[in-house]
Amino acid sequence: MMGRMMRWGVALGFTALWWWAVLRIAFAEGAGVLEATVAAGGWGLSLLPVNCVPRSRAAGALGPGRWRAAWQGRRPTRASPPLRSGAGSGPS
Repeated sequence: MMGRMMRWGVALGFTALWWWAVLRIAFAEGAGVLEATVAAGGWGLSLLPVNCVPRSRAAGALGPGRWRAAWQGRRPTRASPPLRSGAGSGPS
């Protein structure tokens, strides 16, 4: 319970700080780099996707050694099949 209260407190503190910066930019004469940085940083955080999951839990995720196996010449797990020897990659 205490951890949840701390997270909410930190979130509300950062929210208040962001609004202070935005309102200061909008209405104060002497707003500067600090306020702009705080406002831009808060806006940038809002662009982060909130529906992300770790790769290990994602549906259809490839194994962690896929690229290593490809570079070593082994067939990677769950990869597309290699091209046939006579198939080209484009129009001839």
